[in-house]
Amino acid sequence: MAAHGERLLQDALRDLASALTATGARWMVIGGIAVIARGVRRFTVDIDAAVRGDEVDIDTLLAVFAKKRIVPRIEHAARFARENLVLLLRHVPSGVEFDVSLAWTEFEHAAIAAATVAAFGSVKAPMARPEDLVVFKAIAGRGKDMDDIAALLALYPKLDLSLVRARVRELAALADTPELARGLESAIESRLAVRRGSRSVKASSPRKRPAKKSRARTTSKSPKR
Repeated sequence: MAAHGERLLQDALRDLASALTATGARWMVIGGIAVIARGVRRFTVDIDAAVRGDEVDIDTLLAVFAKKRIVPRIEHAARFARENLVLLLRHVPSGVEFDVSLAWTEFEHAAIAAATVAAFGSVKAPMARPEDLVVFKAIAGRGKDMDDIAALLALYPKLDLSLVRARVRELAALADTPELARGLESAIESRLAVRRGSRSVKASSPRKRPAKKSRARTTSKSPKR
């Protein structure tokens, strides 16, 4: 990521964090920024966040955002948010775009409660945990989301996969998209196959025997006469 672009993202995230904190509602960063903050090396140009929809109303959000020069990037943004549960915004000073989701599901509320503070550059903010990011990415289901899942599984091999699977199956069923759960299983199996292959290579590597120390020959000298 270019240094200038990263500075713009940090500036935008700083203002977003300040605005969301000012609402008093619980929130967290999701998407590419959170994935990067959790250690994955990848590129992003926008910022995604989720705020509890039962703790703040859309008009209040828009008023608070306006103080940080965060404005709607579409017409009738409030109406769109009420219908689709996401505010589409732009940070005027940097040009960075935001998608701020209104969190209403039990999973989203639990994920926000479990979020921990992590850093993106010089900015610290509540970020979704790796296992919750895997769930979000599985539900999004795009190619780059599958790449993020693979990277997170590699970085965090001890994730609670049973919990992740249960959450994804539940959300996929609610959305009537069972293929999303199958996509997660494919990503998990691919990662497990890589891990098994790595262990197999290590197990089959011949062990080098320590070299025997050569013993110097001793020659008996004839006694001088």
